[in-house]
Amino acid sequence: MKDMQAQLEKLRRDAAECALIRDLATDPKKRELFTRLAEHLAVLASAVEQAKGENTRSEMTADLPPRP
Repeated sequence: MKDMQAQLEKLRRDAAECALIRDLATDPKKRELFTRLAEHLAVLASAVEQAKGENTRSEMTADLPPRP
C-alpha cells in the first residue's frame, strides 16, 4: 500500500511539473504537448487513487466475519 501511495504522489508531482512547463512554454506545440502530458498523468493518478481505495475496501471487508 505504501508503494501505491508513493506512486500516486509521484504521478501528481509529475503532472504538476508538466503543467508548470506548459505554463512557461512559448512554443504552442510544446504547450499542447505538456498539456496532454499533464492531463494524462492526472488520469493515471486518479486510476491509482481509485485502485488504492478499492484495495483498502477489500482489505477492510476481509476482516469482517462472513454474512449468514
